[in-house]
Amino acid sequence: MAVIFESKVILNKARDGWAIELKDTVDERVVICNDMKEYQEQIKELGDDYGGNIDKVNWSKDDDVPPHFMDEIRQEMANIQAEIEEQMGEKLIKDEDKK
Repeated sequence: MAVIFESKVILNKARDGWAIELKDTVDERVVICNDMKEYQEQIKELGDDYGGNIDKVNWSKDDDVPPHFMDEIRQEMANIQAEIEEQMGEKLIKDEDKK
């Protein structure tokens, strides 16, 4: 069984910003993450149910999410990746993985 999660960027009008709807497609659990820290915690928690092995994360966004929110999310994810790589002492995505 493949463990596939769906991450959908949605507007969070209450906070005048964005949120990520994280869905575990295996058991249909859905959590709303209001920032990247919460997303990191939730994806780890959901992934722990599968021994930390997540096969794929499919990303999408609602049509009403403006580009600057997507840019903000990409930048935050790049910062998190850089922090993890620094801690590990190696790249998460190897050059041969990009081919």
